[in-house]
Amino acid sequence: MEKIAENLKTKKMKQFFAILTIAILIGWVAFRFAAVASENSRHVFNASRVAIDQGMPIEAIVVSRTDGVLREPIAVKNNRALVSGARAAKLRAGQKIGDGKIVSVSRKIDYDTGMHIVRTSGVSDGLQFAEISGNGFYVPISAIENNTLMIVEDGVASARDVVIAAQDATMAQITSGLNDGDRVILSNVSDGTKVKVIKK
Repeated sequence: MEKIAENLKTKKMKQFFAILTIAILIGWVAFRFAAVASENSRHVFNASRVAIDQGMPIEAIVVSRTDGVLREPIAVKNNRALVSGARAAKLRAGQKIGDGKIVSVSRKIDYDTGMHIVRTSGVSDGLQFAEISGNGFYVPISAIENNTLMIVEDGVASARDVVIAAQDATMAQITSGLNDGDRVILSNVSDGTKVKVIKK
């Protein structure tokens, strides 16, 4: 044991350990440089870079003018319903509601309730839906903000003002501002953004 201890104290052994330590440090530094270079060369997904290069991924629908039906909810009791003025404007005599139809829509406010009275015929009590039919472009109301929606024009989101004739809880009937074949953007995107349709 003493001989080994004496050999470790010799000049040659001290030089050997110094060279070994330097070699280990150089090897570790070279390994780290190689690892960093490998990470940098690997393709890493970057949403911002993809949006700039290829366009922001969006969902869109192709619209065309068609006949459609919107459904306005109405609570009916004893063939009578109370609705606000805005909702009364959407209703008219003869409209289908549930299993029956609307007989009349009061254009004057009922002083006892502060509402408009809608009289029906053959309609069961409970929540029913009055059908509002018409011709136009039917798009989800979630795509519309302040009578404006976004369409795809040459790969770019473009704001378009529209006229909404009627709407229910989910859909809107647009009568002006769109053309057959327009791609209406359903995703949240700003005017002028480069876009790429990923779902129709």
